Amino acid sequence: MNLQHDRVQALCEQLRLPAIAAQWPALAQHAVATETSYGDFLEQALQAEMAARTERTRQTLQKLATLPSVKTLEAFDFGFAAGVSKPQVMELATLAFIERAENVVLLGPSGVGKTHLAIALAMRAVHAGIKTRFLSAADLMLQLASANAQGRLREYFNRAVLGPRLLIVDELGYLPFGREEASLFFNVVAKRYERGSMILTSNLPFPQWASALADDATLTAALLDRLLHHAHIVQISGDSYRLKDKRKAGTIRPQSTT
Repeated sequence: MNLQHDRVQALCEQLRLPAIAAQWPALAQHAVATETSYGDFLEQALQAEMAARTERTRQTLQKLATLPSVKTLEAFDFGFAAGVSKPQVMELATLAFIERAENVVLLGPSGVGKTHLAIALAMRAVHAGIKTRFLSAADLMLQLASANAQGRLREYFNRAVLGPRLLIVDELGYLPFGREEASLFFNVVAKRYERGSMILTSNLPFPQWASALADDATLTAALLDRLLHHAHIVQISGDSYRLKDKRKAGTIRPQSTT
């Protein structure tokens, strides 16, 4: 039995240093073999602990983000998505817009990659240690309506709406909101205005947003005023990725031209 080994393990447990507890014997053997200084050995042990903590934080943030899938910018087909400025997207990938509490709005028809880009930017934020939350517009409305009915609306806003530094709302416009839902969504945008960043995806151009917000032109104008004051607009056009894959597989026939 190695008493020193047991004492080090016990101290690591008390100090909550699991990575050092697991890796110090191998690091110590390497230090002896390479005649590493005590300072270098200590630095390597602390770096191992820091790396492990960073990874645990990233995993926790990714779980809290509730991302529907894993997407990356590297996997996005800029050649297929017409109209997308790659330099603009890569600038957004620096996450400077989050530091400035700015918004990103991704517009385009279904299947062109709006959600892919939103998730990829969310992944960048998570890896940078930024608290992020991803919700579809429909799920956000269900949760807001439930919290409102239970008298927990302020608690929900503080935790789920104002808590994340980056809030992603996906598929705005696919299902129209009622008047109460539109009012709740306006409050989401208003409360995050100049306080936290949002990424929104929508299949509707801005002039048609009122149709998704209870046909309330006044509310829509006030919402867009706050949303777009500090915003980056990414317009995407072209065919659906999903239809492209089906055409390649021969499941559907390509569109004919006249």
